[in-house]
Amino acid sequence: MTYIKNPSFSNEPLPVEIVFHPSWWHKHCGIDFDEDFFYHPLKRVESERCMEKELYERFGQFGLGSDYDKDLPLIGAVHNAAGYLLSEMLGCEIRYFADSAPQVIPAQKTDFHVDVDAAFAGPAFKRLEKLMSELKSRYGYLKGDVNWGGILNLAMDLRGEEILMDFLLQPDEVKLYFKKIAELIERFFCFIQQETGSNSISVNRNVINITPAVYLHSECSHTMISEEQYEEFLLPFDVEWSKKYRPYGVHYCGPDPHRHAAQMAKIPHLDFLDAGWGGDMVCLRKHLPSTFINIRLDPVSINTMSCETLEQHIRRLVNDCANPWLTGICCINMDDKVTDDKIHTIFSTAQQLRREYRL
Repeated sequence: MTYIKNPSFSNEPLPVEIVFHPSWWHKHCGIDFDEDFFYHPLKRVESERCMEKELYERFGQFGLGSDYDKDLPLIGAVHNAAGYLLSEMLGCEIRYFADSAPQVIPAQKTDFHVDVDAAFAGPAFKRLEKLMSELKSRYGYLKGDVNWGGILNLAMDLRGEEILMDFLLQPDEVKLYFKKIAELIERFFCFIQQETGSNSISVNRNVINITPAVYLHSECSHTMISEEQYEEFLLPFDVEWSKKYRPYGVHYCGPDPHRHAAQMAKIPHLDFLDAGWGGDMVCLRKHLPSTFINIRLDPVSINTMSCETLEQHIRRLVNDCANPWLTGICCINMDDKVTDDKIHTIFSTAQQLRREYRL
């Protein structure tokens, strides 16, 4: 059977990536996810090398941890799923923990004011710039990226749940507010892309298997809004960005990405969709026949699944996506309770499926 491919990028069939929760790294590597983990240049490099080494020793047969013997100037935690910096740049408090991702404390702002220039002149961004400068001075180049979040995600960090009422009570103000937040985001990811050549590894690691680098907009909070609200308030940004930045993608980690499938089909170039567990892959493929669908496995459920059940689950989802060249597999934020045999099952199932598809 001949399968279509996306001409805007190249990839192998059924790429697989995993991301462990900080609790897993803390338990197995003794890494503390304090402020220094993210911003001290030596600890930044040492920690990522330690993480690569752990992956190589446990799962090297699947290609993980290939940089275990390298010191790489990674500006962001590419083995973590953590979006917090832009929230901090806009005034949110950030709390750090030894065994968890940084926590954003909503600012509970009462207005719609966003000063983009001030955000880039503030201490949060300057700290990132300092890290990048020190790494580049030492190594001569930079790699990796920093999670840039999403428009509604950031709005909720700033105004809390009030933003959901704002849709109804102050729609014009919300549209202008989102425009300013989008300006901040776009300026940030363009800056990172120019410096390192990528901007979304820290959103979902499976983008490392796509060439050129994917621009992945985080829409975690879209599970909280209606299809009509998405189309009116947020779809225009996806439409515009998809025309300017390719390959372009949406990260939707909620359980109902299919609910917005008809609206997402209006994005001119939706090259990549990170589809949350619980998503109806048949529905998504129907609306998005040429989009790469990245299947997200539930990191909690796999702890209680048998390996046999997990394999059958993966097979069903891949079959529902109906095109191995436009399908990927990932599991993000697996905690310290996950066992190595589950990781083996994820990768070995993909290997077997490639053989069965004769790819």
